[in-house]
This record gives sequence, C-alpha cells and structure tokens, in this order.
Amino acid sequence: MEFWAMVAHESDDGIVLTRQQVDESFLGPGDVTIKVHYSSANYKDALAITKGGGVVRKYPIVPGIDLVGEVVESSGNSSVDFAPGDLVIAHGYEIGVSQHGGFAEYARVPADWVVKLTDLSPREAAALGTAGFTAALSVQTLLDHGLTPDAGPVLVTGATGGVGSVSIDILAGLGFEVIASTGKTDAGDLLSEIGADAVIGRLPEDPSAARRPLNTARWAAAVDSVGGASLAAVLSAIGYGGAAAVSGLTGGSELPTTVLPFILRGVALMGIDSVNVPIERRRELWSRLGKELRPRHLSTLENYAPVTEAHRVLHSIKDGTHSGRTVLGVAGEF
Repeated sequence: MEFWAMVAHESDDGIVLTRQQVDESFLGPGDVTIKVHYSSANYKDALAITKGGGVVRKYPIVPGIDLVGEVVESSGNSSVDFAPGDLVIAHGYEIGVSQHGGFAEYARVPADWVVKLTDLSPREAAALGTAGFTAALSVQTLLDHGLTPDAGPVLVTGATGGVGSVSIDILAGLGFEVIASTGKTDAGDLLSEIGADAVIGRLPEDPSAARRPLNTARWAAAVDSVGGASLAAVLSAIGYGGAAAVSGLTGGSELPTTVLPFILRGVALMGIDSVNVPIERRRELWSRLGKELRPRHLSTLENYAPVTEAHRVLHSIKDGTHSGRTVLGVAGEF
C-alpha cells in the first residue's frame, strides 16, 4: 500500500515539511489502522516543524498530534473492540512526536490510544482535537474541585487560542460568568459571541501590581494556557479557595510568584496534562464533549485548510496571528 503524507525532514537549515508518497512500512506499530479524514493544527505541531522545537525525538516524522478518521483494520487487542468503518479519534501519547501522526492518509496506532466517536462528527472532533480536549479537561478539573457558577467569574487567558476559546464556550454553556484575557485588541466581538461576558487585556495589566504576590480578588477560578508572568498575575487575584487549571507556557515556563496565594487564600494550582491521560478517562471526557460539555459555537471557532497548507497554518500559530481552531483536511486533499 502506498499513500501520501506530509513529512518533516531535518536539515542544517531547519525543518522542511514536504508532500511525499510513502508505503506501509512507514506506518508505526499498533493494533488499529486508520484512514485519516482530518487532523488539526496545534502549537505542538508548530514546534515539530521548528528547528530546536524540542518536541520531536527523531526526524523524519509525519506531524499531527490529532488524527480523526475511520478504522480500516483492527486486531482487537483492546478493552474496546474496533471494527472497520468505526469513526475514531486518536491524539496525545506519542502521536506526531515519536510515532507518525495525522498529516497522512493512513496512520496506525495502539488500540488503547483510540477513542470511538459517538455524539460528534469527525469534523467536529477534529475541530476540538487536543486543544478542545485540554479545555474540557481544564473545565472538568475545576468542576471536580467544587467550582460552581455562583462562586463568581472565571478568567480564561490566551482567550483566542484553541484551549482558551473552547474553554470560554464550554464555561459559558454551563452558566458561568467568563472573563477573557487576550493581547489581541480586535478580538472582543468574537470572544463576546462565544460567551465571554467581558474582555480584558493581556496580564499583568498593571506593572506595579505584577510585583505583588497578592492583589484584590477578582475571579473565582481560571483556565490558563499562558504561564509565566501572566499566570503569576492570575494567581494573585484568585479569591479564597479558588483554583487555576494550567496547561500552557506560551508566556514562559518560569513562574515568578510566592507561596502566599496558596497559604493565605488556599488557592489550588492544578496542572493539566492532555498527553498521557489514561484511555478510560480520555474516552469518558470525549463522551461528555459530545453532550453536556459540548461547545455551542464550534463552527464559529473553526477554520479549514487542506493538510498540504499545514506549513502556512502552523507558522501563523507560532507567530501569534492564529485564532480559534483550524481543521486540516486530509482525505481527498493530496
């Protein structure tokens, strides 16, 4: 079997993403072979085609940490039986990092990395992808911590990004008052449309307040995908017993704060990892994403491009000019 793929190659000049015909030997180890319908564009994919990005262990590789499609073959070595024609999504684990990912017409992965789709179409699942799953995991973690709509407003940083925008949509649908933080001054109308009650600038807004480990409490909880000084400002203004669900570091990996928010206000810092979530938890959350956690404005957030234009889309993510979620069409696009 021969098929088309977008393959990232490393050279002295950088990483080059090229359209390439490959054969079945290019498929990775696994129990389930999937005909890929869609992938999506993520910040991690942008790093995969960036020299020194630090996410790919060995080139060449097919990027695409998300892949959505239909099963063509399964050995059945799983707690869930997959049959040809089943619509599925796989993301995280080693996909697009050390095992070929979704930017190809076919992929093969272990069965215990695969989620069967029930209440979402393949395109909806791709529009959500890793970012949507991370948003759902962030919101669910705050709910499990005891957060309720009557506790007060919830802040979402990096509001125009994939995690941020889907988090706003989910939280608003659950009845929360949502405050969106973004550095994009022209994003107010979009953020209001998907459920933000107010839009503020990138944090910290006040440089003098940024140096204080505690500020006036402004929100009950936060979903943060930025990290760095922004997260420090967020933590300083969370009210007593609140929590921050943290999943990103686009603003830096250092956290310039003190223990005061934690020991004086009982704030909880809750790390969100979407890569290695156990498969049963993953399947449960995807089920909820098709039901009570389903975003109401996914079509508003979605952009579309053929996978052959992945290089352009990923560079817009890296440059900070991208908003929402971009579905990358694979089937029929090579």
